[in-house]
Amino acid sequence: MVVNIEQIGKNIYRIPVPIPFPMKYIYCYMVRDADGWSLVDAGFHNTEAIEAWKQVLKQMNVRYEQIHSIYFTHFHPDHFGLAGWMQERTGAKAYISKEDFAMAQRVWGKNSSQAEQIGEMCRKNGTPEDLADEIEESMRSLAKHVTFPELTILEDDEVILGERKWEVIPTPGHSDGHICFYQREERLLLAADHILDKITPNISIWPGSSKNPLGNYISSLEKIQQLKVDLALPAHGALIERVDDRISEIIQHHQKRLDQIFRLAKDGRTAYDIAQDLFQHKSLNSHQWRFAIAETLSHLEYLVFTGQIKKENRNDIAFYKQNK
Repeated sequence: MVVNIEQIGKNIYRIPVPIPFPMKYIYCYMVRDADGWSLVDAGFHNTEAIEAWKQVLKQMNVRYEQIHSIYFTHFHPDHFGLAGWMQERTGAKAYISKEDFAMAQRVWGKNSSQAEQIGEMCRKNGTPEDLADEIEESMRSLAKHVTFPELTILEDDEVILGERKWEVIPTPGHSDGHICFYQREERLLLAADHILDKITPNISIWPGSSKNPLGNYISSLEKIQQLKVDLALPAHGALIERVDDRISEIIQHHQKRLDQIFRLAKDGRTAYDIAQDLFQHKSLNSHQWRFAIAETLSHLEYLVFTGQIKKENRNDIAFYKQNK
C-alpha cells in the first residue's frame, strides 16, 4: 500500500486517512518544524486508519516520537477518534478548544449518556420509536471508534506550525468549539470542516450544544470572509482556491434550505416530518437519519430565533409552524 501524500507549500503535508463514511477520507495535516512534527487531526479509530498512518510514517521516514503536538480542530470521531492511540505512541500533547474539550468529555467520556439523549431528542421531534432506537444504537456504537487522550485546552490565540505563526480562529457552527488555523503572510487557512468543496458541512443541534448552531455558523463564515485567504486546506474533498466564492455558495445553500423548511412548516409539522420531505430522494440508514433530523432541527431553530416560525409542544412532541 502506498499513501498519496501531497505537499502543500513549505513543510505542510496533506495526509488522506480512510474513514467508513461517504467522504471516504479525512485529510489530516502533518507539519514539520525545527524540533519535529505537529499533526492537525488524527482520524477515525479503526484498522484501516491505523494501517494508513503506519504507512505514512514509513513513507516519510518519521518516527512516532518525533511528533510532539496534535491539534484537534473539533471533537467529531473522524477527526478525534485516533487521539488516544496516537498520543500513546508519540507522547505528544493533544490540544483542543475549551468548548470541544467539554463536548468530547460529554460525548466520548466514560458513562456518557449522549446516545440515549440523542434518541430522546429524536423521539421528541416526531421520529418513530423503532428508528429512534436504531439511531441511539448507531450513536452508541461510534464510541468504540474513539480512544480518549489526555487533553490540553488550547487557550493561545496563535500557534507555531512549520516555524510560522498561525492564528487560531474560533469558527463555531459545525461544532461549538470548531477552530481553523490562519497563516496571514501566506494567506493559508487550515479549514477542517468549516468550509468544504462540493458538499456543505453538517450543521446540527445536539444535546448539550448550542441552541442556534446555524446562526453561529453563518457568523463564522462571514468572519473568514473578512480575512484574505488564497487557499483553504479542508478536511474532506479538494483544496479550495476560490474561498470567498465558496463561502457565498454555502450561505446561499442555507438560505435556500431555510426558505424550503419555512414553506414545509406552513401548517405545523415535526422536524422528522420535514426531514422526510427534504431527504425523500435518498435512502437513509440510521447514522444518516441522525444527521438529517439534527440538521433539519438546526434550521428550524434558526427560524424560531429569527421569529419566522413558532414552536409548540403537543403531547410532549415538538411542532414547528409559520408565525403568521
